[in-house]
Amino acid sequence: MPPLRPPFSRRAATIFVVLQAIASGVFAAGGADKNAAPKADIATLLRIQNDVQKLLPQVRPALVAIQSGGGTASGVIISADGLLLTAAHVPGDPGKEMRVILDDGSITTAKSLGLDKTTDAALARLKSRGKPWPFVNLSREVVKAQPGEWCFALGHPGGFDKARGAVLRVGKIIKQTANSLHTDCVLMGGDSGGPLFNFNGEVIGIHSQIWENRDQNVHVSMAPFLRSWDAMQKSQVIKVWGVGAGGYLGVATVMNDDVELEVADVIESSPAQKAGVRAGDVILSVNGDSMTDQQQFSATVRARAAGDTLKLKLRSNGKEREISVKLAQKPQDEGE
Repeated sequence: MPPLRPPFSRRAATIFVVLQAIASGVFAAGGADKNAAPKADIATLLRIQNDVQKLLPQVRPALVAIQSGGGTASGVIISADGLLLTAAHVPGDPGKEMRVILDDGSITTAKSLGLDKTTDAALARLKSRGKPWPFVNLSREVVKAQPGEWCFALGHPGGFDKARGAVLRVGKIIKQTANSLHTDCVLMGGDSGGPLFNFNGEVIGIHSQIWENRDQNVHVSMAPFLRSWDAMQKSQVIKVWGVGAGGYLGVATVMNDDVELEVADVIESSPAQKAGVRAGDVILSVNGDSMTDQQQFSATVRARAAGDTLKLKLRSNGKEREISVKLAQKPQDEGE
């Protein structure tokens, strides 16, 4: 007697087992967080599974595994001529050649183009070949990725495994910020740079900050990519400095491995440098308010004008210190 539905490959079967197991865990834990959405019923789960089964064959060929600098990561192809989105910390700098493994196991290379070290967005281009690359579309309607919306993540946790194939996780958007999305999709090392999809099969985020033992992960939204598209294609490094209403601080920040706000760079002759801010400093508070992420810090600085003074509490080498920084006028050549 023929099967009721077409047989899946071993790789596809693995993906759906992971999908069902993780989805069940997410929904069971949904009531633990006051901000979590209500538990989904069986009908909703079946609809989600059906939608994913239809979308997966369309989007999976565009997923790639990346090997760079001795580590493994992921990426996604978004054009027929081989443009690739990943996280900025994967290549680290423009012009880096990366080994890329396609969904079918074939191997090629890509070269990193421009990147935004503040938001962790990066663009690369695959080595040209005689036929179009498989690709997916990215969402240009950033504001539609709202908390409560269903999404799914693809990646190669632990690196490329041909027998296992891509790994898919279903979840919901928990939080949206100016440059990022937070979801409850369960991610691991090797997923960095991989795509987050909406249920139209469009890329809405790139996996960025992956924390073990946390109930959510952070993805770069499409906003930084769309905002800096031309600059990235020209292999420029974009750094969004803390600026206020005419005020200028002169630092770039990242979230470090301990999930703390750390100074990644300080502009020469900026107010921050003159006040003694150094790369590697952890920013604990501004004007007495604790700083927990880049978006909060950026918003706090933007609310101040040139001439205003910020009191920063910093930690370096285990020692805390407080400094005052007087914001200056934003230099004309510093960009946004």
